[in-house]
Amino acid sequence: MKWFQELGYQYIHGAIIAPEGENPERKDFKTVILEDRLRSALLRINSDIPNPIINNSVSEILNPNIPNLLNCNRAMHKLLTKGLKVTFSDGDQEIGKQLKLIDYENIENNDWLVVNQFEIQGEKRIRIPDVLVFVNGLPLGVIELKNPGDEKADIWSAYNQLQTYKENIPNLFQTNEVLVISDGIQARMGSLSANEKRFMRWR
Repeated sequence: MKWFQELGYQYIHGAIIAPEGENPERKDFKTVILEDRLRSALLRINSDIPNPIINNSVSEILNPNIPNLLNCNRAMHKLLTKGLKVTFSDGDQEIGKQLKLIDYENIENNDWLVVNQFEIQGEKRIRIPDVLVFVNGLPLGVIELKNPGDEKADIWSAYNQLQTYKENIPNLFQTNEVLVISDGIQARMGSLSANEKRFMRWR
């Protein structure tokens, strides 16, 4: 957490922004996107697009309605990198723009947040990933950590834990860009679809 804060991230414990927390940022435990942060970031980044258009776009981002997790993740990756195409009228003229989800030109214009103990309701039980990395309210990174002193819990048990999360709480991974596993001694990173061989050593 200190490392992320040194990079400029805001750190919040998951219990504080939980639905029943001191400063709730989620309507329920199934919700993984922090809507208010997303909306305020989109309004800030896309000052050339009318507010009603941005507000309508938030609903589209929150509910992509794309079957199959990998297909959904691929579509959301396209939105993250290229933006969401929107159209609106300006007088008699119809204007087309790309609504930016992330400001790549001015990175300080984005909302950087790291959270631990973020409880998510799965089909059968609550799941608690170790660390989530948010940009503009979107969970882009999931970090799973294991205790180096526990011989039974090595780095690959962290990998297996992520596979369980993908099955139990797939909505967390719709906007995912990176998965990280570590046992305190070594660390590896991979994409949503990467198998063990494709989880590359963190250098």
